Parts: sequence; structure tokens; C-alpha cells
Amino acid sequence: MRIVSLSGSLRENVGKKDAKALRREDKVPCVMYGKGEQYLFALPQTGFQRILFNPEPCFVEIDLNGVKHRAMLKDIEFHPVTEIVYHCDFYELSDDKPIVMSIPVHTTGTSVGVMKGGKLAYKQKRLNVKALPANMPSEILIDITNLDVAQRCKVQDIPTNNYEILNPKSSEVVVINSTRAASTGANEVVEAE
Repeated sequence: MRIVSLSGSLRENVGKKDAKALRREDKVPCVMYGKGEQYLFALPQTGFQRILFNPEPCFVEIDLNGVKHRAMLKDIEFHPVTEIVYHCDFYELSDDKPIVMSIPVHTTGTSVGVMKGGKLAYKQKRLNVKALPANMPSEILIDITNLDVAQRCKVQDIPTNNYEILNPKSSEVVVINSTRAASTGANEVVEAE
């Protein structure tokens, strides 16, 4: 799992006036909770680019006055007009408590159905995964080598190691759709026989 390091400063005052003053300084008011204690702090606006504009999930290591906290982004609020980050919630990670994250789906291999002219379609590009932080995958790889035209891979078909996929077991993840090229190829095989 990718780790993004950010350095923040604890907030001394709390309230709307303080939050507005922080935003004028290009800082984002944040809160972190999860291990019993709650931290109110501010992070620079530019630090969020490495978290938000990368499709790969990540953990965030936040340095608050020399003390490092490992967390995950829990909730984010944007300004309705300018779309800058307005407020952010982080959840501090514990090694013994499972977390839930949205993890991207990627495929590996070349499908038999695609070789025949079919088209690979993603029904779900991300899946909700529950795992301990140490076992959280950065991606879910699906081997599509044996998928033929009109065949699909469902959540129940994905092997999991030390994590659980929370999406319904019968929901489709990837499918090889039939195309004109695939159906023409099948007709040619029938005519040849």
C-alpha cells in the first residue's frame, strides 16, 4: 500500500473564525479520530494533490509536532464553487482493527474471448474491501486468461488472501461481451465444420 507523508500543525483555536483564517493561509482544517483521542490540526492545501489526484489507494502518515500518526482519509469536503479542499476527516489506524477501503480492480492475462473478437467490460472498477491495515491490498488482480465470450467473473470467483470483499457475492466484476467480430468468427468455425 502506498504511503503519503504530510506534515501538519495542531490547531489551538476551534471554530468558524479559526477555520476561515486557516483557509486564507491555504491550509485545510482537519480532524483525526480512531484511537480514542481526537486531534484537530491543519494541513497545507498542496499536500492533498498526492492523495486525491492518484487513483491508487493510500495510507497517510501525518506528522503533528514530531509525532507520526498513520491514518486513512475518511471524509473530505470541497468548496462548492472553487472545489478546493474545505475540510477533511482522517481515521487513525490500529494494527488490530479492520478497516474498509475502496480498492481498484485490474485484470491480468489475455482473455480467450478477447482473442476471438470479444470486448472486455468492467462492471465494477472498484470493490469495497475489509481487512487489517497490514493485509489491505493496493489492487485486486483478476486473471481473465480463461474467460471466453459471454463469460464473466463475479465477486465470489475472486480469490482473497487475508481480506474480505464486501460487495454482493453474485455481482459481476468483469465480463467479455460479444461483438460482431466475435459472432462472425463463431459462424466461420461452424461453416468450416
